[in-house]
Amino acid sequence: MTAASSSELVLRAVHEGLLLALLVSGPPVVVSLLVGLLVGVLQSATQIHDQALAFVPKLVAVALTLLALGPVLGAQLVRFTEALFLAFPRIR
Repeated sequence: MTAASSSELVLRAVHEGLLLALLVSGPPVVVSLLVGLLVGVLQSATQIHDQALAFVPKLVAVALTLLALGPVLGAQLVRFTEALFLAFPRIR
């Protein structure tokens, strides 16, 4: 295997790893954003500005999201890790 194909393999692994990081972190971030927006609107409408009121719903929503999507996201992480470990011998 040449140095060019080895560097292409490394760059491809880094690219896929970054995309996977975005894919795995995306759902909790989007849910937190939506819940934060909803809580912010409700706080503005009711004029109740308590920090715990903003934090607890986001924490619960993110925990539920990770609980619901955990197996799917975890399977993708395991697949990527296995592919990366199998590619190690080809990198020189």
